[in-house]
Amino acid sequence: MAENKKKRAREPYQLPAGRHGLPRQFVVTNQRQRILAAVADVCSSSGYVAMSVEDIVVTSGVSRRTFYDNYRGKEDAFLAAYDEVSAQLLARVQEAYDAADGLVDRARECLRALLEFIASEPTFADMCIVEVLAAGPQAIARRNTIMSAMASLIDQAAAGELPKTKRPAPIIAETLVGGIYEVIYSRALAGRYAELPGLLPDLVFALLQPYVGSEIAQEILKKERRRLARAESASA
Repeated sequence: MAENKKKRAREPYQLPAGRHGLPRQFVVTNQRQRILAAVADVCSSSGYVAMSVEDIVVTSGVSRRTFYDNYRGKEDAFLAAYDEVSAQLLARVQEAYDAADGLVDRARECLRALLEFIASEPTFADMCIVEVLAAGPQAIARRNTIMSAMASLIDQAAAGELPKTKRPAPIIAETLVGGIYEVIYSRALAGRYAELPGLLPDLVFALLQPYVGSEIAQEILKKERRRLARAESASA
């Protein structure tokens, strides 16, 4: 019993106890960031269903009162964490889209940004790709919004290059995004994040085939596989 009451050592990321003279807004932002990072950590290690407010409080190093000053419960904290990470992901993809020119380059660079972000942030990816499905209807609705935004980028890129009579219906982009999500989900579920960047050539092929046709998509696939092989050789 005495062991349970023993005061925990202060972690390096925790603010000084008592009066510290730090601006109130800095303190609030720091606490929220720690809470949201803790949500991702606990989701990744234990899963959303098993996660408790106590787990978040202990992992973040904030008090229970501080947690409830910011969030109504674990679902509210999860949604806030999901919104923050998904906003970062969309910003990366949008940046890649804006920097590229043409349907083929935009498809490749957006997919590259997506795969590299997820591969580099496995804890956040566990939360946003896997555990989101267990977090309730509001979380799933947010996931669907992100997927719709991705599909809209595909339609936008196609509209800038293909005449209306030759463009697939918008549901094709939705279907493609859903398929890519499932590919990523299966790897994330197995913890195989390192494999994701290597899937780029085949996913580019799958994404572009309905828009450019099988023959051109095959040529793009060969080119992307050569590009990936050169990149892997250079980094070896």
